[in-house]
Amino acid sequence: MAATQSPFEPLRLDHRLRDAGLFIQQAFQTFRATGAIAPSGTALSTALTRFVTQRDDPTAPINILEAGSGTGPVSRAIAAHMREGDTLDMVEANPRFTRHLEEMVKTDPVFSNASDRTTVHTALVNDLGTDRRFDTIISGLPFANFTADEVRTILDYYFTVLRPGGRLSFFGYLYTKEIKAVIAPREQYLRQAQSSWVVEEWVNRYGIGTDRILLNLPPAWIFHLRKPLD
Repeated sequence: MAATQSPFEPLRLDHRLRDAGLFIQQAFQTFRATGAIAPSGTALSTALTRFVTQRDDPTAPINILEAGSGTGPVSRAIAAHMREGDTLDMVEANPRFTRHLEEMVKTDPVFSNASDRTTVHTALVNDLGTDRRFDTIISGLPFANFTADEVRTILDYYFTVLRPGGRLSFFGYLYTKEIKAVIAPREQYLRQAQSSWVVEEWVNRYGIGTDRILLNLPPAWIFHLRKPLD
């Protein structure tokens, strides 16, 4: 099956400034849900799409789930590597972001070959339901801002809707726990430490690789996990 990739060109400067402005505004208003100070950069967005480009069967279409799409930098990288028959479900809880994403899917040339196979959902990811299965999940949710129980619930959901052998990629920022140990109230530091223990448990059990992305603001780790075949 031939690939039908769209050209992945950087956004124009005025569009990057527009998206960054929207992201910063929403991050200021809803930081716990947004969890970052700037949209994901090109290096991070590209690395997160590893298993959109690297497939067990290059001829078979895949179903992709992106959780926490924000203003869409990772979504654009996904769309640029989608092939004929692939589908993309973008899930974002912030309605201001989802309105932006819906417009992006309609008008951004990178979605020209994928817009009819892309759906934007305004929802919490674990409210999406379990009636579909995905080959690849890319998560932008800020686990460091969530409680341990919330992180465990989300990871359980991901592994419920992943097909056997499917991959999950998610990221966290470098040194946030160390910084919070110095400057954050004790309860915030303990909450993040407990959340990180849950992440570490899943990475130790299912991890298949990591990437360190220094060319991002802030620098980030990417963790790649794989659901067992049986």
